Order: sequence, then structure tokens, then C-alpha cells
Amino acid sequence: MLLQTAVVHAQFELLHPFNDGNGRIGRILIPLFLYQKRLLAEPMFYLSEYLESHRDEYYQRLSSISSAGDWNGWIAFFLQAVAYQAKDNSRRVKEIMVLYETMKVQVHEITRSQYSVYLLDAIFNKPIFRVSDVTKQLSRTYAIHEKNTADLFRQLKEAGILSILQPGSGRRSATLCFPALLNLAEGRKIL
Repeated sequence: MLLQTAVVHAQFELLHPFNDGNGRIGRILIPLFLYQKRLLAEPMFYLSEYLESHRDEYYQRLSSISSAGDWNGWIAFFLQAVAYQAKDNSRRVKEIMVLYETMKVQVHEITRSQYSVYLLDAIFNKPIFRVSDVTKQLSRTYAIHEKNTADLFRQLKEAGILSILQPGSGRRSATLCFPALLNLAEGRKIL
């Protein structure tokens, strides 16, 4: 199936059917194809990071298919990309799991709240969020009073776990983020 995926991706890129967005669509076809073939439980395997960081070789390998019929070179490159990205994704997942376990203890120590795990799960589920959205979700799902949630968010901001991306203004709720998770997921410091 990986060989088929390599061929499908290359054929799409070589056809270049659209004026704009061919690269993004071609890259999203990879996890969708693997998901459709039941090699992935969810269509969540992205090669973009590897392909972008090896852009020159990526384009050269695709070009060599047209100019020299070099499918073997393309397939070897593609399989190398898949192997590298799979290892990197696995490493990130492990780091995220360690972060979760560390934060479970730390958030409870900071808040001393019986709701700390629910709050942690909410911010792991959506590391960029509007306070009002998560407050309503926690109220509906776990009957946590909105005043309690606001206090928990305040404590996590003061402890440096959450950061403000956009302050609240009037009726608009503040937008917060969880930089530690975002940085791990991106593989680099973004916040």
C-alpha cells in the first residue's frame, strides 16, 4: 500500500490539476489514501514536515519521474520520508504523553481542584481555545460552575501554563493557549 501511496501522490503532483493548492491537496491525499486502505485508524499521518524540509530533493525526485522515468528514486525517497515521519510522530506522541502525566500532577498542585483532570483534558483536547467555549463545555459535561472554571484558568495563567493569545473585550471572551503542548506538536517553539 505504501508503494501505491507513493505512486498516487506523484501522479497527482505531476498532473498538477489546479492553479493553486496542488501541494497541499497532494499531501492531504496521503493520509486519506492510507485511511481509505485501512492502514490508518484515522487520516492523521502528514508528511508535510519532511517534504518541506527536503523540498529540493522532493521536487527533483518528482521531476526525475517525468524526465527520466525514475520511479525507483521517487519511491525510495517517499518510503524514507514515511519512515522518518513515523519515527518522529511516535517520538512526539511519547513526549506529549509525558507532558500530560507531568501536567496532571502540576495542575492539581496549582489548583487543588477536584476538577483539575477535566480541565487538563479540555486543554489537551483543544490547546487554543476561547475561555467561554471551554467554560460552557465543562459546565455541561461535568457541572463545573463557571466561576470555578474562571478561577482555575486564572491560576493556570498565573503559573505560566496558559498564555493569553487575545484578551477578552466587552462580551468577547479571551482566547488562551497551552504553549507547551503546541510547541511539542509543532516540533519547534512557536509560543
